[in-house]
Amino acid sequence: MISMEHLIIGVLLAFLVVITIGIIVLRDLMAAVILTGLYSLVAAGAFVVMDAVDVAFTEAAVGSGISTILFLGAVSFTRAEQKPRGNDSWLAIVFVIATGALLIYGTLDMPRYGSAESPAQTHPQLGKRFLEQSADEVGPPNIVTSVLASYRGYDTLGETVVVFAAGIAVMSLLGLKRRRPEEEIPEHAPEDQPPELEQDTDRLT
Repeated sequence: MISMEHLIIGVLLAFLVVITIGIIVLRDLMAAVILTGLYSLVAAGAFVVMDAVDVAFTEAAVGSGISTILFLGAVSFTRAEQKPRGNDSWLAIVFVIATGALLIYGTLDMPRYGSAESPAQTHPQLGKRFLEQSADEVGPPNIVTSVLASYRGYDTLGETVVVFAAGIAVMSLLGLKRRRPEEEIPEHAPEDQPPELEQDTDRLT
């Protein structure tokens, strides 16, 4: 018999699929941004049901909050509707499907949600060690800080790289101007007069 928790997770995942299809189909950029924020909010709800409250908090704050604001700011610099697309690239579609299939294949050997055979259940001494020895091994009194900064250091570094790359992408989309070196300045700047006009001016004088 399916538990209520699994039923709620299934419904939320179905909502995520519907929202994803809506984002792909819509041509109105404002509506797509709103659906993107709604997607993050529903995902945060799914994380709460799965007892991942810290991840849900991050998803709601960053995905549904900050990202939505950045997307709205980017839309203000462009048109409200997406330009008509030409023929879709079948190579890109095949690549996306293959990547999705590979990701699903990589999760097949993971224990089922709530399984008694998961590493968290079969190795309780690991959590006990973090609680008792993290302060001596790492230093910070906060156990979460010790796990994120030391035991999961490489994972945290990867997340930092992703956030940094996203920040660079947003700055590029906002069109920050860059001063060109003097050697790249054209010979005749826009405020200068063309040579022909200068010759005509000399003749008149």
